[in-house]
Amino acid sequence: MADNNNPKTESHDPGRRNFLKNTGLVVGGVAGGSLLGGLFTNQMKSDDGKKGKNEETAKVDPSHARVFFGRFEDFIVLATATELIFPEDDNGPGAIGLDVPYFIDKQLAGTWGINGDDYRQAPFTNLEGLKKIEKADEKVNHSRANRGKIFLEGLRLMNAESMKRFDASFDQATEEQQHEIMGDLAAGKLDMKSIPSDAFFALLKQATLEGAFSDPLYGGNKNMDGWRMKEFAGARPSYADVIESEEFVKLDPISLTDYQRKK
Repeated sequence: MADNNNPKTESHDPGRRNFLKNTGLVVGGVAGGSLLGGLFTNQMKSDDGKKGKNEETAKVDPSHARVFFGRFEDFIVLATATELIFPEDDNGPGAIGLDVPYFIDKQLAGTWGINGDDYRQAPFTNLEGLKKIEKADEKVNHSRANRGKIFLEGLRLMNAESMKRFDASFDQATEEQQHEIMGDLAAGKLDMKSIPSDAFFALLKQATLEGAFSDPLYGGNKNMDGWRMKEFAGARPSYADVIESEEFVKLDPISLTDYQRKK
């Protein structure tokens, strides 16, 4: 997701890239932008360092319409986790500001959440067999549980683990405590019944990135701000007017929703 030739991306957080390389938490071998920054840097907006619920998480409205997550307790864990993965910073809004939690909610309520387009016949791989598989997406695809069930199990496990360790729900835990749980999740140290926890972390991370950078038509990337951070022009039908330019031309992004008939 990063541009290795972009000095702004490289200088965003020098320590973050080294940490990701050392721990293997890198997407396609490259980490960039806000990816995973909240897990390992002090991104939370707390005055005293003790409050885990940052300003962005506090903006999540329990009454806002959701289609998959019936329990707000599950949804707020999702929102908190996505903001940890993709936090707000000087480059732009984080996952919550980009409506990533609502994007994931919408996707889980559809075909993707029930693995409706996947081959879903037995035999399925048991948990011990899944742990031996190297690729995270294959661990998900070979599980008996669909993505919706995996998300619910993983988020509830994170919340239960927070309550057990710190006597606080995941969204109310301190940022250091949240980092501890997310780190254990990513390392496969938490016990899930459907898939290894590292596979759930990879699924959550991928869904977060998709929500941040997909077309707003699908429920995320609010106001196309994810594209603006990458200076991506979006769903433009043609670049004929700028193709001959020898300089980079910054264009306002266009969404697929802009092509829909407006009343």
